[in-house]
Amino acid sequence: MTLKRLYTLTGLAAVIVIAIILAFTTWFTVDESDQAVIMTLGEVQDTVTESGLHVKWPWPIQKVEKLSKETFSLQFGYEEKDGDVKDFPAETKMITGDENIVLADMVVQWKISDPKKFLFASEEPEEILYDSTSSSLRSIIGSSKIDDALTSGKADIEKEVQELLGELMAKYDIGISILAVKLQDVDLPNEEVRKSFTNVTDARETMNTKINEAKKYENQKREEALGEKDAIISKAQGDKTARIQKAIGETSKFNALFAEYKNAKELTQKRLILETIDQVLPNAQIYIMKDDGNTMKYLPLIDPSKGSQAAQQPAVPKASEEGSGKKDGQ
Repeated sequence: MTLKRLYTLTGLAAVIVIAIILAFTTWFTVDESDQAVIMTLGEVQDTVTESGLHVKWPWPIQKVEKLSKETFSLQFGYEEKDGDVKDFPAETKMITGDENIVLADMVVQWKISDPKKFLFASEEPEEILYDSTSSSLRSIIGSSKIDDALTSGKADIEKEVQELLGELMAKYDIGISILAVKLQDVDLPNEEVRKSFTNVTDARETMNTKINEAKKYENQKREEALGEKDAIISKAQGDKTARIQKAIGETSKFNALFAEYKNAKELTQKRLILETIDQVLPNAQIYIMKDDGNTMKYLPLIDPSKGSQAAQQPAVPKASEEGSGKKDGQ
């Protein structure tokens, strides 16, 4: 083989290699679940988030690093693989604000918010996230009471941990955003402590039950007392209104009577005397006497409803007439 032929074959091979490099490195695809970072001579040039086919300069001028846009899960204090769960109690043991020991593990939902910073702002961004999770959880548990960590305060602890962890990620600026945190398990270190805590919890629940029953009884009695008070007030207001109306009626009656009295004083005076006698002595028989002391034949002043009794009363003879007759005979 001549030297010229060798050069020709070498050049042809070089052209083929270059053609292959151009064919396979001048384009790339991005899936819907991915995002890509384009680097030109080692420097980040652009970030591609749109899915589809894209063109770039051939290797080694430009190269592409692909990252997922999906949500990742960080398991703190345990590791689950193929259904098997492995615990790390040394990492999850921490002291509460009231100086009790608990075991707390957590899962953190996170995603890559800035691919450029995730790739180049730190060497191990996921390790930084893990350490920050540990720091945030220990800080919040360390300022919380054991009752809150084991019972009803978990939601508040999760919220505070997420806020603190988000602040740390923003401070470190490594291209990670926190979506959610969830306490998986918060437990006591051994069986004896768990039993004691259960007894205390049961006693507290009994106390709360008794307090609730007492408050229910108190509210019931208060409502009954308020009902009785309203009834008394309502009755008093009714009596007040009735008395006012009665007083108004009596005033009107008195004014009318006074007007009659001014027109006929003697007649009105006698009428008032007779009405008063009838009210004080309702069953008395009233006789009208003449000024000379002789008995007159009287008109029975009886209520019309007592007309039957009036009809049974015998008439009283006129003493004056009988007396005058005797005088004439003599």
